[in-house]
Amino acid sequence: MADVEKSTYEEHGFHDSSDYSRERRGTDILPPDDSGAVHGESFTAGNTLYARAQRLAAKFRLELRGIERVPADERTDKHVYKVGTMWCAANMCVSSLAIGVLAVPVFSLGFVDAFLTIFFINMLGAMPVAFFSTFGPRFGMRQMVLSRFWFGFYGVKVIAFFNCLACLGWSSVNVIVGSQLIHAVNADVPGWAGIIIIAAGTFIVTCFGYKAVHYYEMISWVPCFIIFLIILGVFAHSGDFSNLPMATGPVEAGSILSFAASVFGFATGWTSYASDYTCYQPVPTSRTKIFLWVYASLIATLTFVEGLGLAIATATVNNPAYSIAYTDNAIGGLLSTVLLPLGTFGQFCLIIVALSIIGNNCPNIYSISFSVQILTHHAQYIPRFVWTFVATAIYCAIAIPGYAHFESVLENFMLVIAYWLAIYEGIALPEHFIFRGGFAGYAPDTYDQPAKLPPSYAALFAFCCGIAGAVVGMAQVWWLGPIGGMIGGAFGGDVGFELAFAFAFVSYCAARFLEKRHFGSVYTHN
Repeated sequence: MADVEKSTYEEHGFHDSSDYSRERRGTDILPPDDSGAVHGESFTAGNTLYARAQRLAAKFRLELRGIERVPADERTDKHVYKVGTMWCAANMCVSSLAIGVLAVPVFSLGFVDAFLTIFFINMLGAMPVAFFSTFGPRFGMRQMVLSRFWFGFYGVKVIAFFNCLACLGWSSVNVIVGSQLIHAVNADVPGWAGIIIIAAGTFIVTCFGYKAVHYYEMISWVPCFIIFLIILGVFAHSGDFSNLPMATGPVEAGSILSFAASVFGFATGWTSYASDYTCYQPVPTSRTKIFLWVYASLIATLTFVEGLGLAIATATVNNPAYSIAYTDNAIGGLLSTVLLPLGTFGQFCLIIVALSIIGNNCPNIYSISFSVQILTHHAQYIPRFVWTFVATAIYCAIAIPGYAHFESVLENFMLVIAYWLAIYEGIALPEHFIFRGGFAGYAPDTYDQPAKLPPSYAALFAFCCGIAGAVVGMAQVWWLGPIGGMIGGAFGGDVGFELAFAFAFVSYCAARFLEKRHFGSVYTHN
């Protein structure tokens, strides 16, 4: 908006941008940086069932906007620190702790090698999340909408489908962890009941939309951080920590690579939602500030909580009480053993940690509605909050029967997420830096015009190549790829996400070059 010359408004009878903003409803005239944007009042206009539902939602202050671009004058969230607290809450949770725990019972790593893997892989995995968060203020678009500029109008539907699976899968895995904690406090509460309690809390927050999610995340990480400090203090005082030695040889290498894939999958899992939580930031917001707030918040919280989980897991090797607790009730058993000396207060701490899953699941359930609307334009005729309810019902239906198989579900799911997001990044990054030459190479007003977006052939071809890279690099219980099987002895070493990124990156660069030569430049620069 700031870049529009005053004469642009005056030639259409407006004195300035403020006068224009008040009068623009119903006109076809839009300033260059607002082209294609949809203003808030349009969602309640008319007498359709959709409009009536939106008017009802507006009375309760629910967010009405779906994938429609946010106009510059409605990007009023000026508090940059909120993009940091957003990810503090999303990662200051028991699910992050569970990732650290996997290092010992699943991958048989020592403390030092596992901690170094956590630190450096999180530095790598958090980088795309922070980078794509910077797109929100510039364009006012959700992440899946932005993805049209890289994958094309039709190709992005494949990405949206995978993102729906990711949102539902993450939510299912997370809510199982929280339910285990509630069951550890009170064995009379069955797993399904704990799942429904946490899911209901998540739905209430996400139903209200962007502002409610940011406000909840801004405050919810603080009590969780305090509880984790208490857990750290009690565990350190117990003397149960065991500095497990680092192994050597090919088996150690394979275990580190496979654990790294789990850590990377968790850290980079927010990439496909990134700009959803910055699209209401004003256009002039510093991209550097957004990047640093997001990156620092992700690194600090992930390293701290996963490191704490790793430390507690070391006690399962030499202390039978921890080993039995983990076998019987997984993460809930471990934490209840740590907090046992605190009695009733320890049980209270466990409940707070269980409820931290709400903060972890909010991004998943808020963002899934945008992926559904990308899949088909018919979904846009249904208000956003309805899709949050549908998604909540679906992931509860997944989590309840999966409650008893948490560890295998978590390990396998984390790795699958790492694969597809590595492919996503391997296509989006070269398109942005190489073929568009940075932010200046976008024409935002074309985000909903298929003919002016990439034709999707190169992106889909590269996506398939990325899948091939993941398959040959996998080291799973259910599949050992030919390259993954060459590392780490009998169990292999998972290099699926590395090969998925490499295969997608190289194939996309070649295919996109040919695609542009054949179809020409289907987009224009600003």
